[in-house]
Amino acid sequence: MRVVQLNEQVRREVLDNLRTRSAGHTPEYEKIVSDIVEDVRRRGDEALFEYTLKFDHVSIDAQNIRVTQQEIEEAYQTVDPALIKVIRSALANIRAFHEKQKRTSWFESTPEGTLLGQKIAPLEKAGVYVPGGKAVYPSTVLMNVVPAKVAGVDRVIMVTPPGKDGKVNAGTLVAAHEAGTDEIYKVGGAQAIAALAFGTASIPRVDKITGPGNIFVALAKRQVFGNVSIDSIAGPSEIMVLADETANAKYVAADLLSQAEHDEMASAILVTTSEALAEEVSNEIDLFLEKLSRRAIIEKSLEQFGWLLVADNLEEAVDMVNTVASEHLEIVTKDPFDVMTRVRNAGAIFLGSYSSEPLGDYLAGPNHVLPTGGSARFFSPLGVDDFVKKSSIIYYSKQALEGVKDDIIAFAKSEGLTAHANSIEVRYPEKEQVR
Repeated sequence: MRVVQLNEQVRREVLDNLRTRSAGHTPEYEKIVSDIVEDVRRRGDEALFEYTLKFDHVSIDAQNIRVTQQEIEEAYQTVDPALIKVIRSALANIRAFHEKQKRTSWFESTPEGTLLGQKIAPLEKAGVYVPGGKAVYPSTVLMNVVPAKVAGVDRVIMVTPPGKDGKVNAGTLVAAHEAGTDEIYKVGGAQAIAALAFGTASIPRVDKITGPGNIFVALAKRQVFGNVSIDSIAGPSEIMVLADETANAKYVAADLLSQAEHDEMASAILVTTSEALAEEVSNEIDLFLEKLSRRAIIEKSLEQFGWLLVADNLEEAVDMVNTVASEHLEIVTKDPFDVMTRVRNAGAIFLGSYSSEPLGDYLAGPNHVLPTGGSARFFSPLGVDDFVKKSSIIYYSKQALEGVKDDIIAFAKSEGLTAHANSIEVRYPEKEQVR
């Protein structure tokens, strides 16, 4: 990889480069996805089965679309017991972390006769999309299902494309069962998102859809938003490493490559105050590439969206970190805890030489469904809050309302809303009514 001195022009170039990865730069797919979504909305199961045959080359119908208990039991016979043990260990950590995110309703009363509060209630149904194409990710199942179950969602409904044998990946099924998924359906792509958003005879309509997917899934989620809630429009994976001269170049190189191997659109960026470290990292990357199995994908990713940036000082480096707002951020400096306090925008922050990004992907406990494409400026990781809704609670006694009625009436009339004012005045007939 080429080492580049960070300046204002390079900063703009990096940002422009990263923006080309967003779903907004794929107009050629918009019409295709729109047609699929509308077709499933109108024809339901009939369209769903047709698209599954067309895209996944699998014949499904109302009798076999849902995964059976027998299929789940068969999956347990297929998956290595050692992997099941790892899944259970990760599940325990993920559940423990998300349990700490739970919030309760609150109410506050006053002697004047008022009560205000916030009622928190879980969603009734959540839909989880799990990819099933080039790669299969049981870890993604855990990260989406666990916070929903911790939140108290009544029904967690998972959709995932079947393999050519008509079955769902065994590891995915085991992870789904361990996490407590209530229903699993063999359908993927934009058609699965439409089914969750509008409901069909086979698949129930849900309140929220979460989970990653390809460009067709991402665009479908964007198109159904409003009919149903979604987590976000997930973009390609990304990592940024902020390092100084104390960092281990071999570790940094390995961590950058851990995300570059996801796909050709993944982004891997180092910003460092040490030109010597940047050069070392570049050399280590070349050495690693000779033995990594997904070399072609990594090379394409680094060629398109890989950067080794050298900043004049730590302040400039941190500013670049906050500007990019990366999905994953590793801070490998002399005092990473101090630097962390200056970071405003990042999905997940990994501190020190031994907190590499895959730790967060699989086992630590925090959610690995993170904001991408710079959206860490305003989005947070997936969590329990994503699966609850809040209702404001308002109670005023007659005496309490009387104490503020004149202010409300004045405010309403100032906006020309006399019916609003009348709604208050009618409760106190001694006051002159609005004509």
